[in-house]
Amino acid sequence: MSESSLASTPEPPYFAVIFTSIRAAGEDDGYAQTAERMVELARTIPGFLGIESVRDTRGVGITVSYWKSEEAIRQWQQHAEHREAQRLGRERWYERYELRVCRVERAYGLRSGTAESAPG
Repeated sequence: MSESSLASTPEPPYFAVIFTSIRAAGEDDGYAQTAERMVELARTIPGFLGIESVRDTRGVGITVSYWKSEEAIRQWQQHAEHREAQRLGRERWYERYELRVCRVERAYGLRSGTAESAPG
């Protein structure tokens, strides 16, 4: 995935889908191309807010996608091309994965050297 910046999300509440995975040993076998395509497709789903993704040299990856609603997450989960990528992931690309869906209640951070304080 070529995402190189942090996702720009609205004020909470919104949802985060955390996909943590360990890649199976072996060749790429279309993984990188499929990952790029999934980001393109996710952007077409109403309610998609953004994505952040990293993978270390040992093959452990964390991808967090942000969504306006659980309905948007369901639409993404049921998208036919995404379902095919899920199947390929189980059969070829992943040794193990965990998926967690969370409601973001509070968010704050550091931007341009200015800390944003946590709300009440």
